[in-house]
Amino acid sequence: TKFQLKFCHSTVFVIFFFFPLSPHVLFSFPPQACGDPKAKPSYLVDKNLESAVKFIVRKFPAVETRNNNQQLAQLQKEKSEILKNLALYYFTFVDVMEFKDHVCELLNTIDACQVFFDITVNFDLTKNYLDLVVTYTTLMIILSRIEERKAIIGLYNYAHEMTHGASDREYPRLGQMIVDYENPLKKMMEEFVPHGKSLSDALVSLQMVYPRRNLSADQWRNAQLLSLISAPSTMLNPAQSDTMPCEYLSLDTMEKWIVFGFILCHAALNSDAAALSLWKLALQSSTCLCLFRDEVFHIHKAAEDLFVNIRGYNKRINDIRECKEQALGSMHRERRKFLRSALKELATVLADQPGLLGPKALFVFMALSFARDEIIWLLRHADNIQKKSTDDFIDKHIAELIFYMEELRAHVRKYGPVMQRYYVQYLSGFDAVVLNELNLSVCPEDESIIMSSFVNTMTSLSVKQVEDGEVFDFRGMRLDWFRLQAYTSVSKASLGLADHKELGKMMNTIIFHTKMVDSLVEMLVETSDLSIFCFYSRAFEKMFQQCLELPSQSRHSICFPLLCTHFMSCTHELCPEEVNTHMHTKTQFVWYSLHNGLLPKHCAKTISQAVNKKSKKATGKKGEPEREKPGVESMRKNRLLVTKLVQKEGTSIVGMTMYNQATQEIAKPSELLTSVRAYMTVLQSIENYVTIDITRVFNNVLLQQTQHLDSHGEPTITSLYTNWYLETLLRQVSNGHIAYFPAMKAFVNLPTENELTFNAEEYSDISEMRSLSELLGPYGMKFLSESLMWHISSQVAELKKLVVENMEVLTQMRTSFDKPDHMAALFKKLTSVDSVLKRMTIIGVILSFRSLAQEALRDVLSCHIPFLVSSVEDFKDHIPRETDMKVAMNVYELSSAAGLPCEIDPALVVALSSQKSENISPEEEYKIACLLMVFVAVSLPTLASNVMSQYSPAIEGHCNNIHCLAKAINQIAAALFTIHKGSIEDRLKEFLLASSSLLKIGQETDKMTTRNRESVYLLLDMIVQESPFLTMDLLESCFPYVLLRNAYHAVYKQSISANA
Repeated sequence: TKFQLKFCHSTVFVIFFFFPLSPHVLFSFPPQACGDPKAKPSYLVDKNLESAVKFIVRKFPAVETRNNNQQLAQLQKEKSEILKNLALYYFTFVDVMEFKDHVCELLNTIDACQVFFDITVNFDLTKNYLDLVVTYTTLMIILSRIEERKAIIGLYNYAHEMTHGASDREYPRLGQMIVDYENPLKKMMEEFVPHGKSLSDALVSLQMVYPRRNLSADQWRNAQLLSLISAPSTMLNPAQSDTMPCEYLSLDTMEKWIVFGFILCHAALNSDAAALSLWKLALQSSTCLCLFRDEVFHIHKAAEDLFVNIRGYNKRINDIRECKEQALGSMHRERRKFLRSALKELATVLADQPGLLGPKALFVFMALSFARDEIIWLLRHADNIQKKSTDDFIDKHIAELIFYMEELRAHVRKYGPVMQRYYVQYLSGFDAVVLNELNLSVCPEDESIIMSSFVNTMTSLSVKQVEDGEVFDFRGMRLDWFRLQAYTSVSKASLGLADHKELGKMMNTIIFHTKMVDSLVEMLVETSDLSIFCFYSRAFEKMFQQCLELPSQSRHSICFPLLCTHFMSCTHELCPEEVNTHMHTKTQFVWYSLHNGLLPKHCAKTISQAVNKKSKKATGKKGEPEREKPGVESMRKNRLLVTKLVQKEGTSIVGMTMYNQATQEIAKPSELLTSVRAYMTVLQSIENYVTIDITRVFNNVLLQQTQHLDSHGEPTITSLYTNWYLETLLRQVSNGHIAYFPAMKAFVNLPTENELTFNAEEYSDISEMRSLSELLGPYGMKFLSESLMWHISSQVAELKKLVVENMEVLTQMRTSFDKPDHMAALFKKLTSVDSVLKRMTIIGVILSFRSLAQEALRDVLSCHIPFLVSSVEDFKDHIPRETDMKVAMNVYELSSAAGLPCEIDPALVVALSSQKSENISPEEEYKIACLLMVFVAVSLPTLASNVMSQYSPAIEGHCNNIHCLAKAINQIAAALFTIHKGSIEDRLKEFLLASSSLLKIGQETDKMTTRNRESVYLLLDMIVQESPFLTMDLLESCFPYVLLRNAYHAVYKQSISANA
């Protein structure tokens, strides 16, 4: 219809051609200068005209020129000059009035057409509508802030009347507008009552966009926002969204829409929960909004002043006050911290793989938009808010964030052809096909022609155009889409966009793709323009100086010169005089800061001092500080401080163990770990005040603590805990005061007459051993293992001496396993049987403790480096049996360092290998090893007479720790026969044959000798279960399984009766 056509063309004209200039209409022309006394028109500061100006302002807008000749007489002489010099100012206000008329007409037309607004569907129409409302509001607020507006307009009109005999034809309406808009928001609230529905509908459509954009840093972090490497499998997939242009829409822009929009149509706050939710969220996010450049609008005070006079708005006023209290800067501070790491990751990945700029272009512009919003928020609030917490409004790392923004901008500019190539293929190969197949129920001729032109334009694209350097221009296509939005968004449209939202969402995506081909520079300006710094001179200079002074940030100082390239964006082609005003000042400051120190004049004094020194002339005044030489700024001033910190922190951590050598008291590993972590957390706050990498310092300190001695030769926590576990805990185990409970995987105190000063379980359970592994690390745990093995090797050396003493008897016994009576007679000739069993038990206890330590180390490493540990484990599990023993031992050594259990303990092999005697031949050594196993086997029956040898099912062991013999026998045999290149399986089979002497216990009649025979029988089962070389079938051939079954039955029955 004609009315629809009128709406469409007026919308396109006003929004696309007149609206973008509107802020500059008022604020870039001379009225802006009225706030500067030096730039004010001379008539406003001339003392001779002061009374006349005051009279005009007092009577504004009416001036009675005839009855006040005395006061206005002076103006008669200046009337021609006033007309000439104030014309530009006066007609700027006329332009504002005409803009207001156009906007009011367009808003009425929109209401009459009942236009459908939804930011997720007809994005361009809705965005420009909301921008138009906000610009109109902003313009009227700025107008009301020009204090000299009445004086300028009144003076010009008086001069016009004196010259032409009548007022200017625009003056009556202009004067009335100035009077009406003394309080612009109050006037506009009345003016927008008929426009309330359209405006509120457009604003409420933001509920799908604004809350999603206004999330906390933790929510961003949990969603892994902007990360390309969080999902490697989808890295090449194009970043898609149903609301493409909304994803990088400025948060600052949306907040202005919401705040100004709901002030004008405030009735929606009482009737629409979604509107109220958006309003509160915006009030909590910011305390002031940008009107134009550095002019701001204080939200909460202005809204409260407006609502206080409206009846029934007490709830809304309370909402404003509550939101003001919640509008803190901590959320924005955490966002900036997150964005620094996110943009760094994004820039690093794209530098390595620029091809990802194609599918992930949306991520780049989202990152730039998010960072730009946070920087502008900080700049605006730091300059205009009375700070409750200065930490929220001072960011020493802002240069780093700007630097990563500049890196992303550089990637887009450098690899623009890559992006063009990708999206040209996307438009022609996918978008055109999908749009062509889109099923529209009704598509009138005009709309069909526009849609067909879209498809044809995209289909005609080819990669060759990019390769040939052809210039693309899709502005006509985008204007057609805006025109189509206008056609299809009115209430009686043949093709209603409200009923075909998929069309709007598809076209919004296509428009984004076209911008990736022909408007990359414009997109960079839209999403990352920081020309606002041009109007915050002091903040700009302070940030730059702060960046140069902080060593950790100085490497990012290049971002400030790069910022100067943004300043052209804040100017307009209709206001060329601004180029010199705004750009040159900042650029000269940056240049001066960077280059002033390099000027030749600064070397004159140094040369003069050198010359005078040669001629032995006194130079300068006494006590005058020596001038710093070039390059001194690059010296490592903090090296000494870091060294002292390392030494101090090492001493502090050792002190936290609270080790008392006299009483052998020491802190539990878990307590020390908690203390160290708390200490680290506190010291990391130093980074906010001193430029020191505390993390690096702690890495240095903790690495030294994993060694036996630190860099100053002082004991470390590794040496202290190793000494304590060996000399205190394990020594008490040998003394019979502590037992190892396999069921609890811990050492536990036994009831004795003299109570120990510590609880063994609190130092040896799995959680404590894990804490110990965290503190000591793999290096420290290796040192602990080596110390344990040294003790084992000393015990084995003593055992060999006992074997040598009994060698003749043991040699005879080794050939008499099938002669029970002869074996019994020979056994009586053996000496030091109890000593052999005690030393083997001690070895078993030490190996059990080491097993706990290794398991804890494996658990810790599996948390820190799971993939590496699993790879080592897989490597160990798939060693072929026929592998050379040297190769196998290398694999076992690697596995043992990762805490994995091995068939042959490499640390034990190394420890026992060092015992080879020069006076004994290898054959003799091998014989001693074989006889040692026989000695242990034939000695087992004597354990049955020990009252402490009773097996306890509750602890899955014996209170005298003889269950540890199983681990000792298997690991000592494996190590010894690996060293002597014997068969481990054969020697353990021989051990089982020798241990069959246990059968004779069943024939004994002395109850004292056989009181715990069932408990001792179980040792054989434990030995086989522990061994990777023995099987139950082999045990069955030497020792009937029925005896083992009866033994288990007896000990469990005995345990139940004892408990009862």
